[in-house]
Amino acid sequence: MVKEKISPGMQQYLDIKADYPDAFLLFRMGDFYELFYEDAVKAAQILEISLTSRNKNAENPIPMAGVPYHSAQAYIDVLVEMGYKVAIAEQMEDPKQAVGVVKRDVVQVITPGTAVDSSKPDSANNFLVSLDFDGNQYGLSYMDLATGEFMVTLLTDFLTVKSEIQNLRAKELVIGFELTDEDKEVFVKQMNLILSYESQVFEDSDLISDDLNTLEQASASKLLSYVHRTQMRELKHIQTLVHYEVKDYLQMTYATKSSLDLLENARTGKKHGSLFWLLDETKTAMGMRLLRQWIDRPLIRFEDIEERQDIIQAFLDDFINRSDLTESLKGVYDIERLASRVSFGKASPKDLLQLGNTLAKVPVIKAVLSAFEVDIIDKVDGEIDSIPDLESLICLAIDPDAPATISEGGIIRTGFDETLDHYRKVMKEGRAWIADIEAKERQASGISTLKIDYNKKDGYYFHVTNSNLSLVPDYFFRKATLKNSERFGTAELAKIEGDMLEAREQSANLEYEIFMRIRARVETYIDRLQTLAKVLAKVDVLQSLAVVAETNHYVRPIFNDQHLIEIVEGRHAVVEKVMGTQVYIPNSIHFDQETCIQLITGPNMSGKSTYMRQLALSVVMAQMGGYVAAETINLPIFDAIFTRIGAADDLISGQSTFMVEMMEANQAIKRATVDSLILFDELGRGTATYDGMALAQSIIEHIHNKIKAKTMFATHYHELTDLSTTLTRLVNVHVATLEEKGEVTFLHKISEGPADKSYGVHVAKIAGLPSSVLTRADHILQDLESHSATLKTESQSESMANHLVEEPVGQLSLFSDEAYSELAARLEEVDVLNLTPMEAMNTLFELKKLL
Repeated sequence: MVKEKISPGMQQYLDIKADYPDAFLLFRMGDFYELFYEDAVKAAQILEISLTSRNKNAENPIPMAGVPYHSAQAYIDVLVEMGYKVAIAEQMEDPKQAVGVVKRDVVQVITPGTAVDSSKPDSANNFLVSLDFDGNQYGLSYMDLATGEFMVTLLTDFLTVKSEIQNLRAKELVIGFELTDEDKEVFVKQMNLILSYESQVFEDSDLISDDLNTLEQASASKLLSYVHRTQMRELKHIQTLVHYEVKDYLQMTYATKSSLDLLENARTGKKHGSLFWLLDETKTAMGMRLLRQWIDRPLIRFEDIEERQDIIQAFLDDFINRSDLTESLKGVYDIERLASRVSFGKASPKDLLQLGNTLAKVPVIKAVLSAFEVDIIDKVDGEIDSIPDLESLICLAIDPDAPATISEGGIIRTGFDETLDHYRKVMKEGRAWIADIEAKERQASGISTLKIDYNKKDGYYFHVTNSNLSLVPDYFFRKATLKNSERFGTAELAKIEGDMLEAREQSANLEYEIFMRIRARVETYIDRLQTLAKVLAKVDVLQSLAVVAETNHYVRPIFNDQHLIEIVEGRHAVVEKVMGTQVYIPNSIHFDQETCIQLITGPNMSGKSTYMRQLALSVVMAQMGGYVAAETINLPIFDAIFTRIGAADDLISGQSTFMVEMMEANQAIKRATVDSLILFDELGRGTATYDGMALAQSIIEHIHNKIKAKTMFATHYHELTDLSTTLTRLVNVHVATLEEKGEVTFLHKISEGPADKSYGVHVAKIAGLPSSVLTRADHILQDLESHSATLKTESQSESMANHLVEEPVGQLSLFSDEAYSELAARLEEVDVLNLTPMEAMNTLFELKKLL
């Protein structure tokens, strides 16, 4: 079999592809990016583009698919969004001047964690995370290439690592150590991360301080190395590495944040119905990103919280200036991402115009902020630098009507460059000059039909028919001879033609060169632009919180160090907003210094979960520095929130609802302190009744006796309400109901004491179950309740597990210990195999009487 010969171009493709086996290789060929072999087959299916072949007549044609270079970004976005890497191979020389195969090379690798140039702009951060491990602890660093943020921390255990990566909503993880198969499965199968490996450190970086821990330096250096290896350019917008501690913020796992709908609605995955949706009155993309971060990481230091509150109060106290501020922020573009586009060498004329327009607004913003009684600029830890020299440069250089591309001309303002102005004058006036020459020569020669034409081969020429050749002046020179006419030129026409052709060819090139010089100048201002962006983002978030507070009648929280919770007429802010014009029923929440547990009973759908989330949401809003939905609110500062709200199997990791419940309960029990907030909703319902009740009571006792954290525990186990007699820091509350003529109304109001009964059958009625099912359920319920009335426990302080005796797991015992022993003794005496039917009936009757 003769081996098919591979063309030099395809050999070049194969050589490059060998260096990027885990990426789709987009291979630039003229006006298209082409994909070959398996890349082509797979991309054609994913991108829904045509699959063709190269060398169609060969025995084994090469699969091929392509996308136009000018619209490639949309296709790249699709691949990256689906978790693939894309390597871009560009033509490195002009094909017209190339000898042999055009030189090509990869100029950038775009990955899920490094994507910055999406055709679908999103204000959310895209964090690329790096992880290193020294055998004892983990170094975790992360970076957003679109904004330049660069952070690092040390973590002590794998669970915290998982939680932090989930909280960062990372798509890609750079691994700098030997990963176990078990950990790899967690990252890939459970967390759906793209894993990339990097063993090299980035040497001599000024961004990484020598004062940092060695492991932190290693993680951050490997992250920098990976970024430079994939992006293949110097990135001046990456900021100096900042160390942070997870414990410096209100700690919440990803599951907790999800259950509280902080950044998105857990059910829909959308912004609507989340705390972020409620609080977002920001006017800039930078402010929107920072608001997400504040919600994601509330504060625990009172002075920092108070500083934000003071600014919000100042905004609330001065409606006119705040309105002016809000209005002035509307024209502010995303400076952080504009700076990164400059750094990447991708900033367009439109980008620079947006930057210039933003800088022109800064003096107005600064003046408005100075009008407030509080020194807001000082309180947001920055200065407002309008960078007038940069704003002036952009204003003078870039034409307000400049196109989005840099290859078509029309970028630079007239008057900025003399040579460019000359070229433009030549192009603009050249046609008039040619028309003048045509008229002048027509009159001088007497050839009434003389005219000037143009084509690419001969340029500009006088067209003279054969009948008029005798009238052609001596200074005309012949350029071409046709069948019925000839083409002539003159020195004057040649000079103007030269000027016009030069102007046409050189003008666009010169504009491009001038724009590149201006962009390089802008790059020197990146640090100042990023500082300005941070200040404007903070101001934007704080005005947003003020607007939301005023619109929804929120109040400023007070904080105490006595472990008191005192919320008067509090509301679940998001539920209230979603309900719109409907009347929301508020609830007060009270925990005195001694009380650590509220045991909440009441029917389903009555508002227990909303009541619990109300407290957690109030804590988040208060500790991020915002105002809260209540008449008055007095809170301790919490160090963490732990939740178990809602029931869902984790199918990907093969964990049942009950296993997830126990894992989340375990997190709370092991990590909570006296300063934490714990919310448990129906804990233990995922297993058999007595198992669940025993675990629920044991967990309550552990929290009460050991942790002493403020805890809300909602349950259907009414038996647990008796714990208030022995656990002094536990109080019973319930959701009030109104029952009239067999109909039950849920009042959504929390009252003191335990609930007197359950209303599960009533909820089933609301759900629309058939009346026959409901009637039968009611009869069974009455029968069960009559049996349970005979059950007594010897001591309420003993664990529920003691009542299991020898019962099979999951079965409710119908006997006290004494009755059980007597019954067992009588049964031992019965010779079942030798009983007559009458004796069996009598024995059964006697045993039944024991019940």
